[in-house]
Amino acid sequence: MAGYDITASFLYNADIAPVPAERRTWGVWTIAALWVGMAVCITTYTLAAGLISQGMSWRQALFTVALGNVIVVIPMVLNAHAGTRYGIPFPVLLRASFGTLGANVAALMRGLVACGWFGIQTWIGGSAIYTLHSVIFGFERAGPDDALPILGLSAGQFGCFLLFWAVNIALILAGIQSIKWMQRLAAPFLIAVGLALLYWGVTEAGGFGVVLSDETVTRVRGGDVRTFSFWSAFWPNLTAMVGYWATLSLNIPDFSRYARSQGSQIAGQFLGLPTSMTLYSFIGIAVTCATVVIFGTAIWDPVELLGRFGNPVSVGFALFALSLATLTTNLAANVVSPANDFSNLWPRMISFKTGGVLTGIVGVLIFPWRLYSDLGNYIFTWLIGYSALLGSIAGVMLADYYVIRRRRLNVEELYRPDGEYSYGGSGFNWRALSAMVIGILPNIPGFLEKATNGRFNALPLFDTLYTYAWFVSLAIAGVTHVLLTSIAPPPRTERA
Repeated sequence: MAGYDITASFLYNADIAPVPAERRTWGVWTIAALWVGMAVCITTYTLAAGLISQGMSWRQALFTVALGNVIVVIPMVLNAHAGTRYGIPFPVLLRASFGTLGANVAALMRGLVACGWFGIQTWIGGSAIYTLHSVIFGFERAGPDDALPILGLSAGQFGCFLLFWAVNIALILAGIQSIKWMQRLAAPFLIAVGLALLYWGVTEAGGFGVVLSDETVTRVRGGDVRTFSFWSAFWPNLTAMVGYWATLSLNIPDFSRYARSQGSQIAGQFLGLPTSMTLYSFIGIAVTCATVVIFGTAIWDPVELLGRFGNPVSVGFALFALSLATLTTNLAANVVSPANDFSNLWPRMISFKTGGVLTGIVGVLIFPWRLYSDLGNYIFTWLIGYSALLGSIAGVMLADYYVIRRRRLNVEELYRPDGEYSYGGSGFNWRALSAMVIGILPNIPGFLEKATNGRFNALPLFDTLYTYAWFVSLAIAGVTHVLLTSIAPPPRTERA
């Protein structure tokens, strides 16, 4: 066994191979910058919109965002441990718990969610290009009557979407090192742009006292919400905030395998994620409140806000900043994982770059502009819905790595089709797959009720469980995996 050549295995290619020690060079700042680049984007800026529109005060909304990100960084750091220790990416780590072939089931679930996010972010970037070009060149933006059949978009909107899509694909083809390079350069610039926008809004509106006053926030909500119950809104929205990064909490080994040490990945993540998300959510809240004072109406979308600036130079700079923010988020958060996940399906035929192109194709086919069009559906159907799926995978992974294996893995066996992680030769660990399904099942009735706008009526118990979807699925799947493994231990692989 010691002399097994993993490069000869059909489970191996250079993109999902263990990273050698000399290439694990990412320090605290590189990892923190990665998170700044991913967190600073339009969806983070608008994240508090749904919370305040439901009746939360700005403090309550900001607290919910901050707490959700402090919670999600914990499984993020825990899952990152294996990547840093063994140098392996997410789909290869999945082989330990789900089996050498069963890993593809969980990996594709994560990968398809990332394809959805890739489409959303690409739509946002294309929309920014379209809106701001209309200001620069003075043409009238398309209305509903200009929409193309089936697409529901005008030719100009769809063209800008495809333009931004092509920029993403070009950088995917340049490889993962181009993503690292872009994140490090973009992080300080994006922080500066956000602070500059905050300064403009607060100064123009007359100071923080005016911007964050109860009167201004009430105007942002569109009226006084007298029947609002904070706790009723807090729990589902907290789950949604956790769900926002539930994707990366799974595939963080794709990045942590390049980390210099466990201390680097832990410090970098705690420094980069909660602080960036909270800061940019606050900027979104404050600037939107300022727009009520400046323009007389709440403008949550920064693209629409910047479109109100008349100076073409300012608009051009804004176009560059928004495009860069969306690009850095999209490449790191929504390309690396599905590219590796698709590669894991057929390592000999699908490389990282090929997997990235497949991600881009699926991202177009899901019609992301429809998915992002309604904040209620965005939070309660999209964010909470997929958090139930991914929470279940996280529960199995954490239970397997920390409880069952006590952080010990045999890296060679992860690439061996008939080895320890083939689970008797089938390649599937039915214990992990069963635990994952059992963790997801209790959330399905609540999801159907939200997805059908109440046409499917779930029992109150299931409606409540869906409020805590990520937490419920993680706990149930993790406990079930440990119990099934204890009751029916997998067969041992003996080697001469």
